[in-house]
Amino acid sequence: MREYVMLPKDRKAHWDNVYERNALHGVSWYREHLDTSLRMLGDTGAALDAAIVDVGGGHSTLVDDLLQRGYSNLTVLDLAEAALTAARSRLGASSARVRWLTGDVLSIPFEKGRMAVWHDRAVFHFLTHAEERAAYLRQMLHALKPGGHAILATFGPEGPMRCSGLDTRRYDAASLSATLGTDLVFCDSVIEMHKTPNGKEQQFLYCRLQRR
Repeated sequence: MREYVMLPKDRKAHWDNVYERNALHGVSWYREHLDTSLRMLGDTGAALDAAIVDVGGGHSTLVDDLLQRGYSNLTVLDLAEAALTAARSRLGASSARVRWLTGDVLSIPFEKGRMAVWHDRAVFHFLTHAEERAAYLRQMLHALKPGGHAILATFGPEGPMRCSGLDTRRYDAASLSATLGTDLVFCDSVIEMHKTPNGKEQQFLYCRLQRR
């Protein structure tokens, strides 16, 4: 039997529905401040004007904190226009300082070698098919400049096997590094226990890697 692969239009409809039904504090991955992401981003040494993309940023508050710290070349990408609309509304006039992209990370055109930092919290672990992961990796390597950094947060070895009605893949540092291949050098990792808005705990793995 042919394995079913969720098409991009299906992914978009799914995430549009998730964000339309839930406020910022209502999604399971909500965190007031992404402290681990911010620390790892600081560890990259990226300049304040370095190009940074938050993949699947939705209405995450990471962009707020980066603007507050003085970063000035920010892109937020998400499939769900509703999520980006909510983020722009929250930021008000400051939203004009951010580049907002609605699209699928697996297919949206990226400028070659532009990004100094590629940040993804909770997108990659939804890619349960090998062809999706291969497309993601091609996109990331195309977008990252040589020496640029990727910061990925996925469910850890004891994280959930499903989230938001979708299957997920769980990783430890070794398996995530192996999945991403030899064009990225492993730099750092940490396990974090994330408490969801309804009080449950989810294990996340954060990894920082550098483009050769």
